[in-house]
Amino acid sequence: MNNNNVPLSYVNSLMYELEKAFWDERGKGARFRMTKVGDQYFNDKIKPLLDTAEVDEILKQIQGVLQSEGIVTDISYDREERLLKVSVKGCIHRPVEERMLAKGIEPFTCIPANLIVLAIEEKLDIPVELAEIKMEEGVCKLLLVLFEKRPVLD
Repeated sequence: MNNNNVPLSYVNSLMYELEKAFWDERGKGARFRMTKVGDQYFNDKIKPLLDTAEVDEILKQIQGVLQSEGIVTDISYDREERLLKVSVKGCIHRPVEERMLAKGIEPFTCIPANLIVLAIEEKLDIPVELAEIKMEEGVCKLLLVLFEKRPVLD
């Protein structure tokens, strides 16, 4: 089989099984181990494009990459001081989270959110936490908290 096109349903099925197994092993603690999922993709596809330290521009770059690669149809956001409220539409991985919800497990990981966190931490050198993931009417609503700049020793 030389066809490099793997069906998305297959990929999402494997992602679900891995995510579910990790949840079964770690429970809510799994959430804090999933923050780096997408790191290689970030380094390969997004990091080279980041030439700004402005949150708006960082989000536009991520949105552009994820849309052009067919991973999401749209990303929008609203920023209120330290809170970044992000809406993700048309994510190809949404079926994974829908299956988790069907098992009574609240979503605890999101690749687009991880990419945003990685980018902001990289360019602004501030910690960011994915505080909440809600799924509403075909849209994933993410709440990210941006913390103060990391202190440094003199």
